[in-house]
Amino acid sequence: MSAVVFDRVSKRYGAMTAVDNVSFEIAAGTLVTLLGPSGCGKTTTLRLIAGLEHANSGRILIGGIDVTALSPAERDVSMVFQSYALFPHLSVLDNVCYGLRSTHVPKRQAVEQAMARLDLVGLTGLEHRLPSELSGGQQQRVALARAMVLEPKVLLFDEPLSNLDARLRRRVRDDIRGLQQSLGLTVVYVTHDQSEALAISDRIIVMNNARIAQDSTPRALYETPADRFVVDFMGEASILPVQVTAVDGDIAQVRFGEATLSLPRRGLDIGEAELAIRPHTVHLSADSDGLRGTIRRAVYGGDHMEYDVTISGFEETVFVVDTNVAAPLASGRTVGVTFSPLGLSLLPAATPP
Repeated sequence: MSAVVFDRVSKRYGAMTAVDNVSFEIAAGTLVTLLGPSGCGKTTTLRLIAGLEHANSGRILIGGIDVTALSPAERDVSMVFQSYALFPHLSVLDNVCYGLRSTHVPKRQAVEQAMARLDLVGLTGLEHRLPSELSGGQQQRVALARAMVLEPKVLLFDEPLSNLDARLRRRVRDDIRGLQQSLGLTVVYVTHDQSEALAISDRIIVMNNARIAQDSTPRALYETPADRFVVDFMGEASILPVQVTAVDGDIAQVRFGEATLSLPRRGLDIGEAELAIRPHTVHLSADSDGLRGTIRRAVYGGDHMEYDVTISGFEETVFVVDTNVAAPLASGRTVGVTFSPLGLSLLPAATPP
């Protein structure tokens, strides 16, 4: 497998910039997800790697070779599409063989390679069925086998699970990750689903407005987001205004209502800031000593409780998820509030509009 390098790549459609001076490197044998909202540039970036779009400026390298001006056929990459893109009149086996046969691989060899890939994705015994006779998850695995049988340098996925229901998404997602790791594939994966990206990726590149907002590991993105956009996009979080009162090396002392918190400084100086609070990091107790809060809303969620809580010193509510469903706290009750060390992130103060 080969590394993928974007070197100051831009793509414009008339006056609209879809990808704006983007640079990154994807190491060989890793799975990197391009994540972001609709229109952020992630699919255009994937299509630039595939050669389905051509850059206006910058360079794209695959395996150390400059492929910027090469056609899709010359880049040795394969793409798995959201729509599966299977030939409805061909059997499963013929769909998987198609790419090999079009490159003049002998029929017997093509069948052997296709059957090996079908076995790898768990579809042995279904090779003579038509796509219409398969479930959505099975069709997606046929598309995966068809892409892998060509043994590409890079395997590309464009929203591959969006047409599947939740249970199938988890299963096929795990299949893709398992195959990628066992075969050492270089994979670039596009999705708008945060939980999918967190579960499947070695690294996540979050895009916003045609640029990279943050490029990091899943855990770092969730626990130490770069800015408010990444916080909001990477899952639930409450954001409250705070004051950095002192800094000592990498640690900041933060005035939080009636309490003081010691948190990673993250480059901030004394002054106004914001604190992002993940729902799982807040702990509520019947003991109202210390930092206090008032429950404004309590909702039973089956295996968890959801609370909206106002903390003393703030007007904004904080969203809290609590797994203690045996002893729920009632709306209107005053409670004690404490925090886990993970799930709190200092951010620069919001810029006034």
